[in-house]
Amino acid sequence: MPAHPLLAHLNDGQREAVAATQRHLLVLAGAGSGKTRVLVHRIAWLVGERHLSPHQVLAVTFTNKAAGEMRHRLEQLLGYSVGGMWVGTFHGLAHKFLRLHAVEAGLPANFQILDSDDQLRLVKRVIRELNLDETRWPAKQAQWFINARKDEGERPRDIHGDDHFLRTLLQVYAAYEEACARAGLVDFAELLLRALDVLRSNEHLRLHYRTRFRHVLVDEFQDTNAVQYRWLRELVGDDGEITVVGDDDQSIYGWRGARIENIRLFHRDWRDAHTVRLEQNYRSSGNILKAANHVIANNSERLGKNLWTEDHDGDPLSLYVAFNETDEARFVVEEIQKAVRHGSARSDIAILYRNNAQSRALEEALLRAAIPYRIYGGQRFFERLEIRNALAYLRLIDNRDADAAFERVVNVPPRGIGDKTLELLRAQARSANVSLWRAARAMTGGEGGQQKPLLPARAAGAVRGFLDTIDALADDVRHLELHAVTEHMLKHSGLLDFHLNEKGERGDQRVENLQELVTAARQFRPEDGAEPTLTTFLNHAALEAGDNQAQADEDAVQMMTLHSAKGLEFQTVFLVGLEEGVFPSQQSQDEAGRLEEERRLCYVGITRARRRLVITRAESRRLFGEEKYNAPSRFLREIPPALIHEIRLASARISRPLGAATPFPFAQPQAFRLGARVRHPTFGEGVVLQCEGGGGNARVQVNFADAGAKWLIAQYARLETL
Repeated sequence: MPAHPLLAHLNDGQREAVAATQRHLLVLAGAGSGKTRVLVHRIAWLVGERHLSPHQVLAVTFTNKAAGEMRHRLEQLLGYSVGGMWVGTFHGLAHKFLRLHAVEAGLPANFQILDSDDQLRLVKRVIRELNLDETRWPAKQAQWFINARKDEGERPRDIHGDDHFLRTLLQVYAAYEEACARAGLVDFAELLLRALDVLRSNEHLRLHYRTRFRHVLVDEFQDTNAVQYRWLRELVGDDGEITVVGDDDQSIYGWRGARIENIRLFHRDWRDAHTVRLEQNYRSSGNILKAANHVIANNSERLGKNLWTEDHDGDPLSLYVAFNETDEARFVVEEIQKAVRHGSARSDIAILYRNNAQSRALEEALLRAAIPYRIYGGQRFFERLEIRNALAYLRLIDNRDADAAFERVVNVPPRGIGDKTLELLRAQARSANVSLWRAARAMTGGEGGQQKPLLPARAAGAVRGFLDTIDALADDVRHLELHAVTEHMLKHSGLLDFHLNEKGERGDQRVENLQELVTAARQFRPEDGAEPTLTTFLNHAALEAGDNQAQADEDAVQMMTLHSAKGLEFQTVFLVGLEEGVFPSQQSQDEAGRLEEERRLCYVGITRARRRLVITRAESRRLFGEEKYNAPSRFLREIPPALIHEIRLASARISRPLGAATPFPFAQPQAFRLGARVRHPTFGEGVVLQCEGGGGNARVQVNFADAGAKWLIAQYARLETL
């Protein structure tokens, strides 16, 4: 009997997951095993074979890009639009829920989303209002505390502690919540926490959504935090249907609240849950998968998977042991040049590192070799300063009471409105319990300037000019299309001229970005198919600014941290800095849990490679201002030697077995080894750090105990080996 069309091109594990009849399903999807395909096919199966309406399905992803991809692939499978289906990120779906139920959530109908940058500005304001020393109580720290507590589902009233540090942060948290409530602001973490509060407290709505959404599907389940997990529990209940897809071996975001425990708790909270393992890999060659399996096997409490492929074993992993980070970068660049000469695209090559600081030497080497590169995960479009400013103007046009937007652009371009004037406006706003806009109108003589200003004449004139500019812009654009609104605002707010007058490349880039904002407005279409409005565009921009995906548009080597690499794949991967104290990081070695997360991070790094994986380590490395002599990473030692081919250069640099000393031949009887102790007649005793060149040009760098590091010409060095 021929297979069902939806199952025809799936492997056995994928077919089992797609057609599963169990109400509660956990799909353990290994790296490169086709999890997105399974998710999309399962939704199509539920709609086509179980006869669920798309309106009865809710699917959660972690990025807007992934949500868009899922929707597109689903429509291709079904052959019709699924515009009414709830597909999106946790934050995006919570935002949609709160827009529908603002009254039940205790929010104004026109509540505004507070992005990370504007949230920080508000936290700073709260700290000043509490008369706290900003050097002792930095806003960044308070912002992190607030968001972390919200991600755990905790309000100030839920947190108890006697120490002064915690009490002060709770004071800031409580004052911040009051400020948000006054201004009708909701930050990213609050979106989900407020939605959870509504579901918990409103039985009618809870039953409505449990009845409406017959099946809930969740991608990247291992990355959910506490409040996301509780939201799913409230939405599904004990009797609803849920499919979660995740990989406990790729849980690497514990530092930002993700809880690997959630994937382990699934069977506890849904006791009849069925587990399907996807272990066939469609990305990497056999030797790469064997290496990944051996490394991750050293973690405890795994749910257990073993990746395999029908593809051939391929080449062994390559290992290069460098003298230092400079030699490591030189080697990586030379290997990239060889690959490009043999036909590889630069965009098919990635350099992965544990810490951002490691990129410096690599970037310098790439620049010297004139190799284009991109730092993946750099500042995104809607996060750029000029775009944030433009959006603030648009937000004020849309809603005069948007305090965060008011503060951002009241003096951009500069109008002579200083901090002292702003403090007076804030004090008036607090006293009258009104927005900054209304306080500013009152203090500049009211509408039409009929009353005596409460501000000094010069300040009153500057503030009034700003207010009149916003009002005039709002009147001018009342009947314009969205892109024309944006274009008119840029021209008449002074923003475009302000950046046109900036000298150099930065000004040009900012002008180009502002012009691109007009294009973004022109192309914007709401998900529900409604006509685009300024409000929906601004909410779209705020949500996009929270997305963690970066775009690539030219052929360039990709550089990124291992955390940024998750979800990506490349033909060739350079995994650099595999040394104790670097990767795994020094901080991770004090806690077993953190060390296991580092090992999962290594597993993620290894499985990014399709055909070639090159690992490097350095015998000495200057990082964070210190020279370190680190042992080889335990992760490197966990890979069987039979899977590794050590690269030996034909030049004077001679590679050697893991952990062995490095002989360096010179054109004279004397020879030095890296790490060897030596004595100089003038500088005293020291340790050999580096050797470079050959013959009469050979040089050696020695770190002397009393004289510091010095380069010496080898044949004249007069060094005695101890």
